Amino acid sequence: MNPAKFLTTAAAALAVVFLSSCANQASKTQQPTTDASGKWVNPNKPGTYEYFQAELKNPNTKDAWKGVWKNEEVLSRTNDSNSRVLISLSKQRGYLMNGEDVAIDYPVCSGIPSRPTPPGSYNILEKVVDKRSNRYGKILDAAGEVTNGNADVQLDAIPEGGRFEGAEMRYWMRLTWDGVGHHIGPVRRRPASHACVRGPSAVMPIVYSKVKVGTSVKVED
Repeated sequence: MNPAKFLTTAAAALAVVFLSSCANQASKTQQPTTDASGKWVNPNKPGTYEYFQAELKNPNTKDAWKGVWKNEEVLSRTNDSNSRVLISLSKQRGYLMNGEDVAIDYPVCSGIPSRPTPPGSYNILEKVVDKRSNRYGKILDAAGEVTNGNADVQLDAIPEGGRFEGAEMRYWMRLTWDGVGHHIGPVRRRPASHACVRGPSAVMPIVYSKVKVGTSVKVED
């Protein structure tokens, strides 16, 4: 081959590889930066999932961690035959998945250090819309006044004439037979449950409707 032609061909090939590499990098989530004045800047395109993910870290947005992402197109084709759930303990986020596509990205609240949510691969064992805990809740006296609002019925005594009222765990999806599940509950910025994975009331009914007994749920560190 003519040396000049070879060099021209090689240079063209390298240019294609370089441009392809740049295109692949550009499609990834770009990390937030600050401008010359120190203002927080989200370099991703507004309305994209990448923008949403970066925005969760925005220090200027109050309660950014509470954000919920929905991909309506993916959600519309997600059902109990193709869905799965992923829980990230480190991020305190839950993901309703359809294959590798995210249908919903939402905040969750996992177990406290003394009662941690166990990582692992599970399958939903039971679904109950109106579920109450048979262990955690509140204790009321004979007059109906709350005497213990954060009771463990296995440890805390019920006064004579009083009663125990289990905490609501609506849209319950059981993960283990020893009491770990995914359900509606108060979502804090840090782990705060008794091993269950709590989710927002605006999201959990949707997740519940898209899964069935047997659906895969993976809990990752």
